[in-house]
Amino acid sequence: MPFSSAADFDDALASVRASFARGKTKDKKWRKRQLQQAWWMVEDNKERMQEALYKDLNKHPQETLPFEVAGCQADILNTLEHLDEWTRDEKPERTSPLNFLGGATVRKEPKGVALIIGAWNFPFTLLLGPMFDAIAAGCAVIVKPSDVATASQDLLMEIIPKYLDTDAIRCISAGAKEMGYILEHRFDHIFYTGSATVAKFIAAAAAKHLTPVTLELGGQGPAIVCPSADIELAAKRIAATKFMNAGQNGAKYVNVDQICLNVNHVFVHPTVRREFVDHLKKYFDLFLGGDREILPTYYTHIINERNFDRLERLLQNTSGNVVYSGQRNRADLSFSPTIVTGIEPGDSLLSEELFGPILPIIDADLDTAISIINSMEHPLAIYGFSQQQKDKDRILAETLSGGVTFNDCMLHVAAKGAPFGGVGQSGMGKYHGPYGFLEFTHLRTHIDPPSWLEKVMAARYPPYTSDKLRKLYRPAKAPFDRQGNKVRRTRAWLYVLVLAVAGSVAARTGLFNAFVNSGLLAR
Repeated sequence: MPFSSAADFDDALASVRASFARGKTKDKKWRKRQLQQAWWMVEDNKERMQEALYKDLNKHPQETLPFEVAGCQADILNTLEHLDEWTRDEKPERTSPLNFLGGATVRKEPKGVALIIGAWNFPFTLLLGPMFDAIAAGCAVIVKPSDVATASQDLLMEIIPKYLDTDAIRCISAGAKEMGYILEHRFDHIFYTGSATVAKFIAAAAAKHLTPVTLELGGQGPAIVCPSADIELAAKRIAATKFMNAGQNGAKYVNVDQICLNVNHVFVHPTVRREFVDHLKKYFDLFLGGDREILPTYYTHIINERNFDRLERLLQNTSGNVVYSGQRNRADLSFSPTIVTGIEPGDSLLSEELFGPILPIIDADLDTAISIINSMEHPLAIYGFSQQQKDKDRILAETLSGGVTFNDCMLHVAAKGAPFGGVGQSGMGKYHGPYGFLEFTHLRTHIDPPSWLEKVMAARYPPYTSDKLRKLYRPAKAPFDRQGNKVRRTRAWLYVLVLAVAGSVAARTGLFNAFVNSGLLAR
């Protein structure tokens, strides 16, 4: 299918802008109806989605149905369930007189027209998930599927206009040249999933219009295997993660290592490295059906020749030792899981995010692992394997990453109601659940003070005088001294109030007169 032309894009942008300007997308009934239609779009086309993913990545239904299909549908149902709650106005704290008297309120407003750019490793969920969030927030949307996963792109171009309102939701196709034209235009929010390299171009284009961006990227996510870990279970779970999507795993749910959440490399304590590697080999053999030279039909392939050649080049340039490998065939893009030991900092396999089924092993204790992690860009995830809480506490306290899973891989991304996103080179912004809704939402505060407050607030008007200044400015007193010690201050106004109330009560009950007549005050 040819890419959308400049005229196609111009028409799409004009249409969604006009729909948003008319307020069409703000209608909550419209939002809910579009989400319902999206659910049926996925339901009616799940077999075709499987076929497209098989053509693009050789994906098996066991990876397609749970993550691409069920994941999308679960997102929709969760959003529909909570949409009324998420869109409800908020009332800031009422202890502030102005908030209370002025009825301060925070509205949830859609930002406007959103551009969503998907990724090829999970071509459906990484595009549709943010689209659901944008629709829920009341935005008009232009979505751009990955042009690398062509079968998935063509299916999305067909089904989105068939099921959703084309006045406000458009799907366009574009390559690098066409994206250059698209990014010249102004959007109200851009959501991009992909590489940090491309993200820099998108962020630079957005900056020209001061357009906010959400960047869901990746990074060289490490695993750390400590001596106290269940070594066999750690190897099993890391091997399974590296096997999935051939290590080309993305950020939404959980593909053979083409996943930006995947384990990029493993730090293993030297005392358990041999045991760990032996278990890795055992489980890779098991997952491959016992013959690493003949890959099973359910094993995902590398997306294209360019990425295959990149992985092959990195492997050829390593100074490490390849201790486990198998079939690699550029003709059908099959690339068997590969284990490389003896990796040192500066090795070719640590020069970039691998995004493939190569697993470098680095001998390191926890101190060394943390030091190397902190010398690199912040990853999207860190996976710590240890039975000791002190190890887990150190990983959390002494590193920074998008998220962390202990004694498993990628599970933090599935935490319901929790934010997901990167930090630094692994991304900016968060989504999933209410956090995705908020990415496309402007929090708009409004206040309406009563007219009688004019007398109270009259001191703000010129001419400025010392008397007005005293009314407007009351020096604050800190509850701590210069050394940070807590300072106990008497509250004179409280004592005056207590005495006044006590006096009033005493006068009404006759106690005051009795007190005076007793002569005690004369002593």
